[in-house]
Amino acid sequence: MPTLVQTLPATDPAFLRIVAEGWGLEAAPHLTAEILSASLLDPNLAREIQETLPPEARAALDALRQAGGRLPWSTFVRRFGEMRAAGPACRDREQYYRHPISPVETLYYRALIARAFFDTPSGPQEFAYIPDDLLPLILPLEEKSAPVSSGEPLGRPASPKERQHPLPVNDRLLDDLTTALAALRMGLDIPQASHCNYSPQVLKDFLAAAGLTVKDVPRPEAVRTFLEAERHQALILLTKSWRESQSFNELRQISGLIFEGEWTNDPLATRQRLLGWLGQLPRGQWWSLPAFVRHIKEQFPDFQRPAGDYDSWFIRRSADGVYLRGFEHWDAVDGALIRYMICGPLYWLGMVALACAEEDGPVTAFRIVEKRLVSKEDGKLTVLSNGRICASRSLPRVSRYLLARFCDWEDEKPDEYCYRISTRSLKKAQEQGLKVSQLLSLLAKNSATEIPPVLVKALKRWEINGTEARVESHVILRVSRPEVLDELRRSKAARFLSEPLGPTAVIVKRGAVSQVLAVLTEMGLLADVQTDS
Repeated sequence: MPTLVQTLPATDPAFLRIVAEGWGLEAAPHLTAEILSASLLDPNLAREIQETLPPEARAALDALRQAGGRLPWSTFVRRFGEMRAAGPACRDREQYYRHPISPVETLYYRALIARAFFDTPSGPQEFAYIPDDLLPLILPLEEKSAPVSSGEPLGRPASPKERQHPLPVNDRLLDDLTTALAALRMGLDIPQASHCNYSPQVLKDFLAAAGLTVKDVPRPEAVRTFLEAERHQALILLTKSWRESQSFNELRQISGLIFEGEWTNDPLATRQRLLGWLGQLPRGQWWSLPAFVRHIKEQFPDFQRPAGDYDSWFIRRSADGVYLRGFEHWDAVDGALIRYMICGPLYWLGMVALACAEEDGPVTAFRIVEKRLVSKEDGKLTVLSNGRICASRSLPRVSRYLLARFCDWEDEKPDEYCYRISTRSLKKAQEQGLKVSQLLSLLAKNSATEIPPVLVKALKRWEINGTEARVESHVILRVSRPEVLDELRRSKAARFLSEPLGPTAVIVKRGAVSQVLAVLTEMGLLADVQTDS
């Protein structure tokens, strides 16, 4: 950043006299920027002038010091007041420096701060800054004056209306992560669960943060340990890894936002700061979510923004394509992140309970849960003779993970997972090193009733003989006389015909019906096409 002598306007002697007067110095007749700068850089005088500043101006100066000496000008004036635009003639006539309307004007007319454009990754940007050689002389405020040290909880208790409709706390995240692990292990897409509002990508982020996957590939030993752990311990593992994760980026998980450009945010630092504020809230008491968000906006709006930068993050709203740049979009980005953190990860991990003012309306209240709710894993399987298997949600996760890898998946129900054994699913399991004997042992251990003997027989027979029957669908061409089929085989349609089914019938290869019909027409024959309807 520029030094003080580079900052002081050498061609504006009136401004130099204003600054000298503000510091209690006698303005010499031929005052220059060099002479004034040498006086202002005296450590004792710098300390004295800081001690005489109004508290608001002193706080503004300290905010710049904490930011490394500079902040975006728009951020600085938003937090500490505007500065009236005036040329030298207007300034001297109106004498704004004698009656500053904001801490910004107080600091500016004492040359403690200046404004200039600096290069940034997103282009030139105007900043408020402390001159480089003056910065070391700016003393920190006493700790008691820091705004965060009061320990007062942000926001207020929720009103009866805000907490009128509580949402049930659950630990379904563990079950959905089990499904996600099985899908990744089988090379399938993770299904979107109907009971939750997190995406498959969020599940991948949880798995990666917990060290259960690497580039979406499950780590067998880590997965086994996770699935065999008691649910309470598994939640503790997920919570700890989420708290400490630099890769789990809540901001980029918010639906409805599109992120562009090469800019980065710091999810870990942001998460830790929000958790610190949440830690100040009384346990077990319902708290107003809108008030909590509003209080952060008023006191700590830049909680996730380095140096209060609201311009270099390129975030677009998907609904209308509008770019959400500038502080005016704080609620749509920064406020949305706070709401997402509470209604998302903290709720999914069972750390907070939620409530709405209206049934099926937006969340308006939350409370810190003192003891997390954990489900039991004592459920059973129901096995049918046709190969269909229904697993209770309370089936041990390690059993369902293995079962899912042996079967085709059917639609999930609220508290039940349904699967079906097929030759295709058995082949896929076999390719992964699984054996039918493992499936039979799994079914025997977890089934609520005896496994149908006919299914046991079919599984054992398949393991020995493989697939012994096959059901296929084909397009069949039937003609009235054998001579017609012989003529067709001698035509250019021959390559589209497959296995014969007799003297007057043949299988048509897949996708070749139109070519065969065209040749028949050329032969003077119009075919009747019959379809299932």
